[in-house]
Amino acid sequence: MRKFADDPRPWAVLASEHLFRKPPWLTVRQESVRLPSGNLIPEYWVHDYPPWVNVIALTRDQRVVLVRQYRHGVRQVHFELPAGTIDEADASLEIAARRELLEETGYGGGRWSFFMTLSANPALTSNLIHTWLAEDVEAVAPPSPEATEDLRVHPVSRQEVRKIIDDGEMLQALHVAPLARYLLSTS
Repeated sequence: MRKFADDPRPWAVLASEHLFRKPPWLTVRQESVRLPSGNLIPEYWVHDYPPWVNVIALTRDQRVVLVRQYRHGVRQVHFELPAGTIDEADASLEIAARRELLEETGYGGGRWSFFMTLSANPALTSNLIHTWLAEDVEAVAPPSPEATEDLRVHPVSRQEVRKIIDDGEMLQALHVAPLARYLLSTS
């Protein structure tokens, strides 16, 4: 990451306490911090989550493997990338991404490369989401989603991905951003 001579300095953490811990989905930490200016923020809240992974998976015929699922927070069904959290058993972020793709879609194999890292909200969340590009994947097994997931697999063309994004059928910003970057880089 680039650094500049006039970059803002980090805040000093004076106190840190977990107010609520229900991993992996809700862990809230309250901190008291001092800014480089000397100003104090006595109560600053941070949400701690495990790292997230998602996958831009392309089949040999250049279809993008998407899933559709219901999301209770917005009470709607939308398209998404295959995605999830890293588990304790995962030896690496890439292994977690491969596992999520296989579990959610039944697709696997292919050539894998790291694509990008994003933050859902760097002001309030501590984790990062890591996107992988998987090229030439193929259906290798039936999907085996977790008991809390009800997914439908949709391999779609790049043109359909553009329409899905343009029509607001993909709401998850951390999925739209890597797909938009991918589409721009391959136009």
